[in-house]
Amino acid sequence: MANKEILLVADVFANEKEINKEIIFQAIESALEAATIKRYDNPVKVRVTINRQTGDYNSYRRWLVVEPNNEINGDVEFPGWQILLEAAQIDNPEVQVGDYVEEEIESVEFCRIAAQTAKQVIIQKVREAERRKVVEAYQDRVGELVTGVVKRVEKGSVYLDLGGHVEAYIAREDLIPKESIRMGDRVRGYLKAVRSEPRGPQLFVSRTDSELLTALFRLEVPEVGEGVIEIMAAARDPGSRAKIAVRTHDPRLDPVGACVGMRGSRVQAISNELSGERVDIILWNPNEAQFVINALSPAEIESIVVDEDRHCMDVAVPSDNLSQAIGRGGQNVRLATELTGWELNIHDSAQIHKNQDEQVAQSKKEFVELLDVDDEIADLLVEVGLTNIEEIAYIPAEELLEIEGFDLELVEALRSRAKDALLIKAIAREEKIESAEPSQELSAMEGMDEELARELAAKGIVTLDDLAEQAIDDIIDIAGLTEERAGKLIMKARESWFTEDKI
Repeated sequence: MANKEILLVADVFANEKEINKEIIFQAIESALEAATIKRYDNPVKVRVTINRQTGDYNSYRRWLVVEPNNEINGDVEFPGWQILLEAAQIDNPEVQVGDYVEEEIESVEFCRIAAQTAKQVIIQKVREAERRKVVEAYQDRVGELVTGVVKRVEKGSVYLDLGGHVEAYIAREDLIPKESIRMGDRVRGYLKAVRSEPRGPQLFVSRTDSELLTALFRLEVPEVGEGVIEIMAAARDPGSRAKIAVRTHDPRLDPVGACVGMRGSRVQAISNELSGERVDIILWNPNEAQFVINALSPAEIESIVVDEDRHCMDVAVPSDNLSQAIGRGGQNVRLATELTGWELNIHDSAQIHKNQDEQVAQSKKEFVELLDVDDEIADLLVEVGLTNIEEIAYIPAEELLEIEGFDLELVEALRSRAKDALLIKAIAREEKIESAEPSQELSAMEGMDEELARELAAKGIVTLDDLAEQAIDDIIDIAGLTEERAGKLIMKARESWFTEDKI
């Protein structure tokens, strides 16, 4: 290969692949170095430099300056490319350990084999440069929509051609279930990651991410793209149903109507893009309970009880709305939970009312029997939200005095009777525990202690089978058991169900 041909190769590759010409020169230098090294029987190090203007190149053999190796009698380990500091300083006193000593040698002529080696090195360098260029071009585009043509489908995964020799990868789990994708189809996705890797895909696209839904609304709804309408949250069951919460920064604009579009044109375009996925557009509300009501629409909500400590809500719906609120396979409540960030428990309002009535009746009965009061006073206690004698025993007297018709004498009498009743219940419980006899198997079970075994027996849990039939919630309040320990005890008791004798 003549010197001019080296310049020609650099120009052609740089222009065709849109790669920096310096990378091509470095690849040719590496190929020349490899060809030069093959002339030697023992390993050596070589450096080749090409003049970027003329194409002329020079070759140099190199030795690394090292300290004497005491393990091999003060000599060097690799004589082909190492030299002792003392020997190197004969010609150059300023040389130090770690420097290289070079000697110009005759450059190799390019034969067919050397040219083939150069070609392989150049191709490898070009590939590396192309992959690096792709990462640089797309690393700032994570979170955007990308569109490409299906190049190939392998084992359920899809490779997209984004143009310009750029490939994107959609994993099987990132494809919408049952979506039909064929070679040549034009597919749009959400660029979720860009990774610089020596092999394999670098651009990772998703069709199932909820961010894809958000990005499509930004594209289809100008008000969203301009920031007039803000998307607060999105949740998807890919290919089936989705919910998206929106709000407007312009009180004159209906955000839901704007997202739906004229005769549903905007939301229908998004649904078609997502393989027919039904999209519910929810009006966001700063009031968490109202937001949950909106998210569960079109189901009618009767009442909501918010538990901020557990970050959950108990939602009561009419019996004829129960299936609608839950959705097929729990889909509606699951999407609403993901959308709002609250754990939602759906209950039949009729059953709740029945349970509340039973609780009220039980509380009134307890007050009448244990506090020795008439039905009228018991009714007043229940009406203000008191449900058991523990609350009456320890509630501040000032709060009881706020009840209409209650005076200090009555309040003190109620508190005293409540404390006496609690004491009697505690003594009876202790006596029951002391007299309860757990089975020998239960007492000897791994993780069990005598006190806990007696407390379980006092609750009617006497044998291993009795314990095995319990749920964690059934025993977690006994003797201050933690959820983890309760679960371990129950699973240990259930081991007896799977022994050979039992089978």
